[in-house]
Amino acid sequence: MTGRPYTIVLFGAGKAEENSSLFQLAEQLGRLLAEAGYAIANGGYGGTMLASARGAASVGGSVIGVTCRAFGRSGPNPYITQEISTADLSERLAKLIELGQAYLVLPGGTGTLLELADVWERKNKGFANTDKPIILIGEFWKTLADSIAEIDPRAGRCIHIAADPQQVLNILSETLI
Repeated sequence: MTGRPYTIVLFGAGKAEENSSLFQLAEQLGRLLAEAGYAIANGGYGGTMLASARGAASVGGSVIGVTCRAFGRSGPNPYITQEISTADLSERLAKLIELGQAYLVLPGGTGTLLELADVWERKNKGFANTDKPIILIGEFWKTLADSIAEIDPRAGRCIHIAADPQQVLNILSETLI
């Protein structure tokens, strides 16, 4: 990769426990993305955000944490190399979408669903670059993606499903030119 690295945004569960397979997956993704030369961005707090940031930091990677003053938290996790503080949830999500050249979506709750729906709808309506892939990791979101594709087949044009971190890297290398 030449020039400035691509920034890959990771969305996922903020409550993933450190000993969980989801936390370990996010940490592995952060490390592999950084090793491949990508910068990563996420919400900057705990769970998969902490895990992916720690993984990237373990190999000297760059991690942008987009935090939200409305949450009233004290600050980002210790692995964030650059913090961007936003006023509210809408501004935070818009900044993450702006920063990303690709979006990885790990299993998560309603916050992750909101992030996926927002970036997907912006891309579906042409408000965000449709060349930027959304990569759903694992089977967690597959039923949702398939159900939406039944109603609107065009909606799936920017969605990829990756079974594991290596497949994520393969999709990124094929889609980010």
